[in-house]
Amino acid sequence: MTAGMRILHAIRSDEFSGVEQFVRRLAIEQASVGHQVHVIGGDPALMRAPLNARGVGFTPATRTLEVSRAVRRLHRHVDVVNTHMTAADVGAVFGLSAVRSRPAIVATRHFAQPRGRVGRVPIDALVRQRIDAEISVSKAVAAAIGVDSTVVHPGVEPRPQSSPALRTRAVLIAQRLQPEKATSHGIRAFAESGLAQRGWFLNVAGEGAERESLEALARQLGIGDATRFIGFRTDLPSLMESAGVLLAPCPFEHFGLTVVEAMASALPIVAADAAGHREMLSGLDPRALFTPGDVSAAAGQMSSLAADEPGRAALGRAERERQNQDFSLSAQANGTEKVYSAALARRRSATQTFEAPE
Repeated sequence: MTAGMRILHAIRSDEFSGVEQFVRRLAIEQASVGHQVHVIGGDPALMRAPLNARGVGFTPATRTLEVSRAVRRLHRHVDVVNTHMTAADVGAVFGLSAVRSRPAIVATRHFAQPRGRVGRVPIDALVRQRIDAEISVSKAVAAAIGVDSTVVHPGVEPRPQSSPALRTRAVLIAQRLQPEKATSHGIRAFAESGLAQRGWFLNVAGEGAERESLEALARQLGIGDATRFIGFRTDLPSLMESAGVLLAPCPFEHFGLTVVEAMASALPIVAADAAGHREMLSGLDPRALFTPGDVSAAAGQMSSLAADEPGRAALGRAERERQNQDFSLSAQANGTEKVYSAALARRRSATQTFEAPE
């Protein structure tokens, strides 16, 4: 570990979705191993207290200009600014645009797509030359962003081994209820699996624009009484300890933090076989993955696992072992620190070259 690194995370947000959870987890882990950490952005109600309790500072920011001002104000006390998503990239770059001896800027790329545009101008053209390194959260993201990056997979906290006796006949879907997440595929798969007739329930955790239409779909498919819409939950680990199967129907997850959390809980998973899901689950029980969008395949995988209690337990153990080895917070923090150190070395080299006499 590089002792005493001063890290500033920046995200333009007042939400607490996957990226904000990623930032909060990583910041706390970095502080726990001796770094000085501050976070800009995220929902103050869900960021400030947990961060402050672990010695991590917090500054709210809901506009790119607020990110820019906060970065500029804090930059003298920082070695690395780690930005998350394009608005924060822009805010940090412009906040430091007039600073000669500036911190290194490291951009974490969470989505498998290039940066967008401002009018006709590609944002990459505005910021790339000022960004010292880029991190991708998965191989799928790295292949899509159009710039060199280092893959550092997100991790989650270790979870205590729960008793298999706590698991119930419940299939859990935990995601935003937006069209791109394909929650309707999951509901249709549960209906087709026949699990409701075998005493299983479907718990849908999350909120979003599709909630009413999804509730109507469950009633239409005859599984309304077996389907519970339980809203946004902050106790997801507890839900995962008691569920029997996690169903992850999204046809393309840039990474899939919920799946990693399920792996940590040894919760058997049935997930769409693409992008981040494939990186996490390939090579385990083949029932863990199904062709994206294939409702019948998902139904069959769930039905097979539901009828195979030893198989479910074995899959859960294999997932947990892989998570501990490859998707831990300590592995993520170590990988991230290596990128920071390399970026700082390049930054120092560039500064010395700039300041060298002719």
